[in-house]
Amino acid sequence: MSEIPMQYDGQVTAFLNEQAPAEIRQLVEEARKRDTLAGSYPYPRWMKKSDYQDALKPLQFELVKLQHWIEQTGQRVIIIFEGRDTAGKTGAINRIAEVTNHRTVRIEALPRPTDRQTREWFFQRYVERLPAGGEMVLFDRSWYNRAVIEHVFGFCTAAQRGRFFQQLPDFERMLTGDGVHLIKIWLNVGRAEQLRRLLAREGNPMRHWKLSRIDIEGLGKWDSYTQAISETFERSHTDHAPWTVIRSEDKYRARLAVLQHVLGVLPYDYKDSDAVTPPDPQICGTPAIWEAELWDDGT
Repeated sequence: MSEIPMQYDGQVTAFLNEQAPAEIRQLVEEARKRDTLAGSYPYPRWMKKSDYQDALKPLQFELVKLQHWIEQTGQRVIIIFEGRDTAGKTGAINRIAEVTNHRTVRIEALPRPTDRQTREWFFQRYVERLPAGGEMVLFDRSWYNRAVIEHVFGFCTAAQRGRFFQQLPDFERMLTGDGVHLIKIWLNVGRAEQLRRLLAREGNPMRHWKLSRIDIEGLGKWDSYTQAISETFERSHTDHAPWTVIRSEDKYRARLAVLQHVLGVLPYDYKDSDAVTPPDPQICGTPAIWEAELWDDGT
């Protein structure tokens, strides 16, 4: 069997040892496996896996009801999953996709734009992936790339980003005004936990493929990300398309909060109110619960 290529092997470790703030390095090095590392997070340990699985099962049963409602009534649903690298977007998406029909519930994770797409109206390639009647689309990152990643790495100009924010409210208002259910979720992870998760990817051949050049270069741009995220919330948290922030230090609690929120806001038939309880307000709420966490990294 040939070796699995691990082109970023050692690069996260080097950043931790040579560039990460001393407090972050100490947290990562001294933490036990299931400790949560953000000091303001309300739970010091991850919830037990057995408790998570017991709580997940009835919520996934409700997802099947939701799917039938979407199919039978021709609903259009968009759920946007955003967050820093390792925040748990894919894991949360998979908890929905694994129990639903992929013809009804579709995952969209768009690759980098082609040369032609860079010359199109920015929203154009996303419009092509929007749901038709009877479909739900889960965006693993979305048009908000322009607000955060493209801005931080200089992939767009200030004028292009300004035009994005200018057009964004009307674009999302057109979607919701046409009857589309638009749910925007921001999964938030602290710097120490992000580093711990990146280290786990670095050393595991079966997960190393999740690392990218953007992940590595982004390690030293924490504050730039923070500023971009803050501005994004300020300019895109609207009455017709609000953000829901979910603190994802504990992936189990975060996944449950995602499902509780999605099931709670969609008015599908035969909803079981005993199963669909409100998400934990200590980890799920408006952008007001988001913490900036600046580290003076020079960016």
